[in-house]
Amino acid sequence: MGFNEAPVKALVTGGGGFLGGAIVRQLVARGDQVRSFSRGEHPELALIGVTQFRGDLADRDAVNLAAEGCDTVFHVAAKAGIWGSYREYHLANVTGTENVIAACIRKGVCRLVYTGSPSVVFDGSDVEGGDESLPYPSRYQAHYPQTKAMAERLVLAANSPRLATVSLRPHLIWGPGDNHLVPRIIARGKAGRLRRIGNRPCLVDTVYVDNAAQAHLLAADSLTPGGTVAGKAYFISNGEPIPLWDMVNRILAAAGLPPVSRSIPPGVALTIGAICEALWSGVRLPGEPPMTRFVAREMATAHWFDISAARRDLGYNPVISINEGLKRLEKWLGENG
Repeated sequence: MGFNEAPVKALVTGGGGFLGGAIVRQLVARGDQVRSFSRGEHPELALIGVTQFRGDLADRDAVNLAAEGCDTVFHVAAKAGIWGSYREYHLANVTGTENVIAACIRKGVCRLVYTGSPSVVFDGSDVEGGDESLPYPSRYQAHYPQTKAMAERLVLAANSPRLATVSLRPHLIWGPGDNHLVPRIIARGKAGRLRRIGNRPCLVDTVYVDNAAQAHLLAADSLTPGGTVAGKAYFISNGEPIPLWDMVNRILAAAGLPPVSRSIPPGVALTIGAICEALWSGVRLPGEPPMTRFVAREMATAHWFDISAARRDLGYNPVISINEGLKRLEKWLGENG
């Protein structure tokens, strides 16, 4: 059960997504009353008794309706990715979060768990063992981290005696059912389009999806007005930093693909990223560019974090190791083509 050993009445925005779905399943498994808010209908949620509300985060009335009668909101939905207009990112990530906060206050929700991102503190340089004292940078290199930082600030500023808030920052979520990181790696691996950027063995953190979901439930259960967790942000990972390209190659191996063997210098990747951004912006080419300057810097730097605060305050202990997670991923890929 949830907080105070009573069933939680929870709303999960983005409940039909990768992380949101994992949170929903864990809430249902422990007997909580769960509803999902997303733009589409998800039959798999109906099968486990989840009440679904359809709508857009930018629609304040729709968000208010979904939050009615809930005591906890997990705000997971966001516009992710590396490409899109600032307006699109701001509308989903900032305006949407404003609407979620307003709905919580209007409808008497007492706990808001927000899914943030470690990218809100990324300034283009190495982060090695960084903790929650890391500042927000003065400038951002992409719309996603900029708008996620704006949203996180709103969430933490909304913490009050009426509404306790917390932000979690899971890093590189992966696992069976992933619709973002794993399929991109596999698709580019199959097409022979993956290249190491530089030759430094930069360590990065990742987090298996079920561990990330469990961290959200623990945060909600620990969250009380004026308590230790309220108004804070926490990094969430598997606590197993691994060289980036080792992790990429292990995901490729789970899909039966060969490792990445070719590389390009970081400076070349940055130049390619700048050219791609100019082309996609100027000519309005469809889809995402294959490289951006933000991605080039991310793939050439270390970014791993100290999760001792989450262990101490939330009782977070990642149960599923990278090795075990990769076994589960390989099995799922084999069963799902």
